[in-house]
Amino acid sequence: MATVFEARLIGNIGRDATVNKMDKGVIAINFPVAHNKNWRDKSSGENKSKTTWVNCTIWKKEGGNLRILDFLKSGTLVELTGTPFAKAFVQEDGFVRSEIRLNVSKTNILRLGKPASEESFEDNQDSRDNYDEISDFTIDEDDF
Repeated sequence: MATVFEARLIGNIGRDATVNKMDKGVIAINFPVAHNKNWRDKSSGENKSKTTWVNCTIWKKEGGNLRILDFLKSGTLVELTGTPFAKAFVQEDGFVRSEIRLNVSKTNILRLGKPASEESFEDNQDSRDNYDEISDFTIDEDDF
């Protein structure tokens, strides 16, 4: 029996997408997306909000169509579908850090725009938001 492990994310891009050339003729397009959860605290009646950043990657073949880069700009509202996973790493200062990542298979641009949040991606992340190597992944022809 086939299994499916897929997530759908709707949120705003926190920083313009960057392109990294990998080995084997593969390009990784990386960008962070903010998911905002808003609720009212039942005990105090106070409005609360929490932002979760998801580092997203679109994989392309070198020489392929990169027109999507014209739309993956800071503040753009996107709907993404893909395979989620968590990644842990040790920072230079010795602290262990984890992040949520999404290997994007489908992209839908919902609205172009400016960042609406006072909280920026740079305030919540370190510089490890891009893939440095492809060795952790297996990429098949069907992935493109």
